[in-house]
Amino acid sequence: MQKTTPNKRKKRITSFLIALGVAIVAIYFPELFDDEEKEPSRQGLIPVELVKTIDGDTIKIMYEGKEENVRYLLIDTPETNHPRLGKQPYGQQAKVRNQELLQKGQLEIEFDVGGKYDKYGRLLAYIYIDGKSVQEQLLKEGLARVAYVYPPNTRHLDAFEKAEQQAKKSSIGIWTLEDYTTDRGFDSEKYPADSVKIPVYGETQDFKNCTELRKVYPEGVKKGHPAYKEQMDGNSDGRACE
Repeated sequence: MQKTTPNKRKKRITSFLIALGVAIVAIYFPELFDDEEKEPSRQGLIPVELVKTIDGDTIKIMYEGKEENVRYLLIDTPETNHPRLGKQPYGQQAKVRNQELLQKGQLEIEFDVGGKYDKYGRLLAYIYIDGKSVQEQLLKEGLARVAYVYPPNTRHLDAFEKAEQQAKKSSIGIWTLEDYTTDRGFDSEKYPADSVKIPVYGETQDFKNCTELRKVYPEGVKKGHPAYKEQMDGNSDGRACE
């Protein structure tokens, strides 16, 4: 029987360790081995790489080999750090939720038929995760309003307005604050950010009785609102503590 020399044994061990290292890298960092371009989830969508989330309606991406800021078409979310308006109620919540949505799958953008850039040099686009609209989801959750409607960039306006009405009817998010959302934006003078108690996304607000609830929501709350309870809806009309 031929004996294995120490040098051969050492080479085998080295080869095994190299192969093991490559396997580990392939498992935890598959993108390093992915030389093929990502396929869009459907026609018209462009796969891109997220660089960072700026706020609820603006992100930075890698597009055609360079970093670009992208402004979401047809929606507006409250500000998080505006030089004049400062921090507005639900601005941080919209940013955090936007960030959460963008981490859930493949990021893609879609352009409309109008200009691709606004006057600030930002790309104007619809944003998708695995083919699902991020704008529409933010509207459904009451974290954005339909805004900046400039034809011909109106491809998804009907769907967005429907999502907005759904949130408005349920009185969630920005729609919990009476007259906060206007055609001109968000009235942060009427509702300074530090004066509004805002629930964390997904949690409920627990008030002992209507007296306590009305201190925060003087007009009561509709069914679907985080603070709504059936036992506080005495006449079962879908609004508690009105």
